[in-house]
Amino acid sequence: MKAETRKEIDALIQSEIVPATGCTEPIAVAFTTAAAAELLDDAPTQIDVYLSTNVLKNAMGVGIPGTGMIGLPIAIALGAIIRDSSMGLNILGGISPELVEKGKQLLDNISIKIGLKQEPVDKLYIETVITTPSGTASAVVEHLHTNIIKLIRNGETLLSRSSEETSGGREEETDGHIMLDYDLVYRYAMEAPLEEIRYIIGAAEMNKKASEESSQGDFGHGIGKMLTSPQAHHLMGDTVYTRVLSMTANACDGRMGGMPIPVMSNSGSGNQGIASSLPVYSYAKEIGASEEQMARAIMLSSLMVIYIKQSLGRLSALCGCVVAATGSACGITYLMGGTKEQIGYAIKNMIANITGMMCDGAKPGCALKVATGVSSAMLAAMMAIEQRVVTSTEGIIDNDVDKTIRNLTLIGADAMQQVDKVVLDIMTTK
Repeated sequence: MKAETRKEIDALIQSEIVPATGCTEPIAVAFTTAAAAELLDDAPTQIDVYLSTNVLKNAMGVGIPGTGMIGLPIAIALGAIIRDSSMGLNILGGISPELVEKGKQLLDNISIKIGLKQEPVDKLYIETVITTPSGTASAVVEHLHTNIIKLIRNGETLLSRSSEETSGGREEETDGHIMLDYDLVYRYAMEAPLEEIRYIIGAAEMNKKASEESSQGDFGHGIGKMLTSPQAHHLMGDTVYTRVLSMTANACDGRMGGMPIPVMSNSGSGNQGIASSLPVYSYAKEIGASEEQMARAIMLSSLMVIYIKQSLGRLSALCGCVVAATGSACGITYLMGGTKEQIGYAIKNMIANITGMMCDGAKPGCALKVATGVSSAMLAAMMAIEQRVVTSTEGIIDNDVDKTIRNLTLIGADAMQQVDKVVLDIMTTK
């Protein structure tokens, strides 16, 4: 692989694998609110937030880090107080009890309204309008979680650009970066010099730290801790399988439960970062893989997620663990000694198995889906190593790996759009 191509892929990875504290949708709302608040000198009297369906769905029921609270209002209040959009997706990282108390006081004293943006907008759309005694300001984020496309203060437009300008006007989420395919993903992970990809182990280790922190507390539904309980050992044993699942689910438990610690996200999702790195990292540790094997396996998994998300989009009705666990299946198959062909088998086995798992918002229950996805990844890898693969005569599987992936993303991005509408209607009318 040419050095220029490797450089392009590395730039794509660096843009997609970044630290994030808390669920990325409510954090992005806090970020957008901070961007609007920066434009004004005095405290808000009212904050109006307008969201796309997908953002609202993912922000309603998840814990906000360091607050012990669930949902958007506290995230909005904290963003208005912090007023520092340069912090990006770490805007709520390391917040103090004093800051949380200020946020609660702000909630008691001002009006915060949250609603759907009615006109057709990108699936990732956030608009915050802040009113103060001296004026108003608004900020709009679209297409990417920290991509500000509009800033207005007292009627004066300070920034305005279209989503086409930031995405290049293409259907796929290229954002000016190289378009991937299976061959490119595999070759980069296998051929890039170790010194160029070694850093990806650090990304997994950040998520491992989150898993370890979570295991010391009581977050979410405690799926990760349950997998190490006497009952779990009685049913499933203390095995590589249960330990891989436990490490991964622990991190998701903590993140969805509001644990104030960053994780390394992938393609705008912390859970995708967790579920694409920790199963591979954990399995590599279990089998005593070398540093190079571990780095190539985690890179293969992580880059596969980025590839699939290029055509699926940032947010969809398809649960992100389907994508992330497909990446993990690739990395685990490689660590089992799998060839490029067998890794392709694992991809097909995954898509044949859990395509259609819907996203009903970010919440503690996401750890259940992550555990299911990782379990499926290990089964898919074992099948692949045994030369067993779901064939093109079955369902949506194609002989070609790339076409099979495209079939997955067509279902997630297009066919399941009505699912989003029904899910949100159910969530908002309970």
